[in-house]
Parts: sequence; structure tokens; C-alpha cells
Amino acid sequence: MIELPCPWCGPRNVSEFRYAGEGGVRPDPDTTTPAEWRRYLYMHRNPLGWTKENWYHGSGCRKYFSLERHTETHEMRARDTSIDEAPLTENAGDTR
Repeated sequence: MIELPCPWCGPRNVSEFRYAGEGGVRPDPDTTTPAEWRRYLYMHRNPLGWTKENWYHGSGCRKYFSLERHTETHEMRARDTSIDEAPLTENAGDTR
């Protein structure tokens, strides 16, 4: 069983979460070229080692958070919970 370290709920089963993309800033689709937008959508990194990821805890606190995952060992460590890099959603900022 794989557990993710939710900053608010503690370690929980991965089935409670939804992957929300690589950590990083999403480009503005209105100001990027079609080639840049295509690169953002389809050309994902596949590094060996630590990578930044965004996750959504849909079956728990319903909040986005970031973590770092080692792609070879699947070891995970929490990152800053401020999520200034997370994707915006209709309930972003929800404090439930």
C-alpha cells in the first residue's frame, strides 16, 4: 500500500488522492505560443531522482498540496503547503 503524506490529514492511502500534475508554474494559455502550450501539455519530464508533484486530497480535506517524490525509490517528503504553484480550481482557498 502506498501512502501519501497529507499536510492536514497525515499519511493516507493513495486511493484518496488525485494527481494534479508536475510541480511548477502553469503558463498562461492566452499569452503563450501554440508550440509552448503544446510543450507544457505533452512534454513531461521523467527525471531520475527527486521530482516535485501536486496532489489533491479529494476524499479527505479537499486541499491541494505539493510533495517531492523520488522516482526510483518512491520515497516521499512533504513540501511547503502554501501551494503557490498548484493549479487553480473553483474551490481554491477553501478552508474546510
